[in-house]
Amino acid sequence: MQHEVQFAGFGGQGIMLIGKILAHAAMQAGSDVIWIPSYGPEMRGGTAYCTVVTSDHPIGSPIIQSPEHLVAMNRPSLEKFVPRIKSGGVVLVNSSLITITSGRKDIDEFRVPVIELANKLGNAKVANIIALGAFTARSRVVSFDTLKDAVRQEFKDKEALIPINLKALDEGRRAAKSRP
Repeated sequence: MQHEVQFAGFGGQGIMLIGKILAHAAMQAGSDVIWIPSYGPEMRGGTAYCTVVTSDHPIGSPIIQSPEHLVAMNRPSLEKFVPRIKSGGVVLVNSSLITITSGRKDIDEFRVPVIELANKLGNAKVANIIALGAFTARSRVVSFDTLKDAVRQEFKDKEALIPINLKALDEGRRAAKSRP
């Protein structure tokens, strides 16, 4: 089975990092993986997005016109990418910054206030990891245990960051389960 995930937001929100972590988790699970980053002209504050494709068979093309899933961390990203999402896909909306809905009834759209949850954990920088945890819990693109292992791997050279990032994943999972 193939999954295509679009992560999108402002530069500086950790979009590339969560895409990379999901890609590593999928590789650890034995999937073929493609991770394609894209940046706007500005690094911080400009548009940043990446696409992750995972598959249990060779991936024919890295270019995906209609991804299956979307993690939208800001309103411009939701407005730009949600029309392309396949029917039945999972769309996580960062309700801390996005006050609108997609208006689509054919997708599993759920809203998570990732910035507020990160602040509750005492570190605003883990909002992206909360989003990743919530998205993965809802979409099941990879197992949650495999995702946790990928986070441990990502931060192995900065061991002090591992506990807060694991807490952020768990907070995201709780948020996904509590949202209709």
